[in-house]
Amino acid sequence: MIDHTISLRSVHDGRDVRLTAAQEAELGRAIRGAEREAREAVAGWDQAESILRRRPTRAERTRGGAIQRLEESIEALDQAAQQLNADPEMRADVRRARGAWQKSEHLRWQLAMSGIRIARGEARKLTCSLMSEEDLVQEGFIGLLRAASRFDPDRGIRFSTYARWWVRAQMTRSIETKGRMVRLPGGAVEQLRNLRRAAERFDIDGIEYETNDLATEVGIEETRAKFLLAIGGVVSSSQEDEDGHKLEDRFEAEVDGEQVEHATESRRLFVRVADVFDDMLDEREKFIINRHYGLHGEDEHNMATIARELGLSRERVRQIERRALRRLRTAI
Repeated sequence: MIDHTISLRSVHDGRDVRLTAAQEAELGRAIRGAEREAREAVAGWDQAESILRRRPTRAERTRGGAIQRLEESIEALDQAAQQLNADPEMRADVRRARGAWQKSEHLRWQLAMSGIRIARGEARKLTCSLMSEEDLVQEGFIGLLRAASRFDPDRGIRFSTYARWWVRAQMTRSIETKGRMVRLPGGAVEQLRNLRRAAERFDIDGIEYETNDLATEVGIEETRAKFLLAIGGVVSSSQEDEDGHKLEDRFEAEVDGEQVEHATESRRLFVRVADVFDDMLDEREKFIINRHYGLHGEDEHNMATIARELGLSRERVRQIERRALRRLRTAI
């Protein structure tokens, strides 16, 4: 049997803890077993079943989504068990579920930290002026934990192989969203990455291209492509226009005035929103606007988080937000 004793000390001391393929698989199965035990403990109680059996959204139709629902069901049953008149059997099941869940979390951490070398290796490759190597390593740890929660040992893929993609994705996403003055949302980051890849393909093939060529390749509008390339600061340095200026500089010049005007208008809008906010919007619309734009001292949240909190799809939340913004603009 595998010795499940990868300690935190080995992580803090910087020691590289490596597992064989068989050890990774066995640890993955141990995690699954602990999760099954937790699920069996809460099964049958209405407070937990309503969460476990709810129809998952598109984003939740994954192992990660199932894990999240299991954790939510344990929390819900725990809250019910804390009532004064709670069933003693319920309390016993909560204790059993809590113990199994903590065991799965501990094993998941061990599996994730067995890939520390992956995080360090990818961080060395991606270190740039936007983020230091140490910051990227920390992002890599997040990627390892996500990989550990989704790892399926029965697919015959090593965790070290599976986790590398998650680590690199977490690091590149962090560079794009945290490593610049202008934070880009997840969808824009993906579109910018696709624009870069399209530009690289054109460069490799020796094909001259314009912004509209990249936009067509990615499937977005040319104006959006110009905006993303200007903010991302990444275009082919070898591509110049007829006046000898780099495309990168030309994109920035074309987009700069439009974006400054848009940003100024947006700021004016939100300064005046407070005057009509309470009268114009219902509670759900106010909640979405507050959460998304970080009004009234709140942190900004993405559509996926807001949709999960409201139990709606992301597209439905976007529709409500657009309707609320149209109403506010009309009033202002």
